[in-house]
Amino acid sequence: MSFAAIHERAISRKGGPDSLSALLPRVATPDELTSLGDDRYLAELTRCVFRAGFVWRVIDNKWPGFEAAFDGFVPLYWQQVPPEVLENLAGDYRIVRNLQKIRTVPENARMVVEAAREYGSFGNMLAQWPSDDQAGLLLWLKRHGARLGGNTAQYFLRMVGWDGFILSQDVLAVLRLEGLLDASPGSKKALLQAQSAFNDWHRETGLPYSHLSKIASCSIER
Repeated sequence: MSFAAIHERAISRKGGPDSLSALLPRVATPDELTSLGDDRYLAELTRCVFRAGFVWRVIDNKWPGFEAAFDGFVPLYWQQVPPEVLENLAGDYRIVRNLQKIRTVPENARMVVEAAREYGSFGNMLAQWPSDDQAGLLLWLKRHGARLGGNTAQYFLRMVGWDGFILSQDVLAVLRLEGLLDASPGSKKALLQAQSAFNDWHRETGLPYSHLSKIASCSIER
């Protein structure tokens, strides 16, 4: 049950502590989360939605075109954009022309705007949400946003630097190996079981949740 054994396996597999440390994700400070504009959060949400089920490098290579096509992702505009604008984007060669995913932009813009009304900004909400309740945040994003189920929201949080885990296949395998997960992947029960495990590991080690997640993923042979 101790994380120490998982950590040692990861160090051994990656060739030493320095090599493993180089792989650990950067964690944003609360001030950094707060200072990031709501337009940037909508942009990263959109990037993660389009990446889901797609080759990531294609989306990343086309991203300057996305920024231009969506005029910088200003949430107040996109929350009430006319339907014909979305239909025109479905024929815009600068982006991946998937109308279903294009239609998530207004929905996620409304989520960002509503959070900003309550917290002052979307970044303020993230800065105030504790990592020991990532499950609650993921369920909130899924409930209020569009196409933010599965791992999409987890990757979004990692991209903006929020301190949380990603339930990759490797991390799920470690949780099962340690006897900490017996629910179906993607279920609320599995999410809560994973949260409990990461909370225990964080109390044991004091490490950021993002680092615990990456270390766990590096500890297993698949």
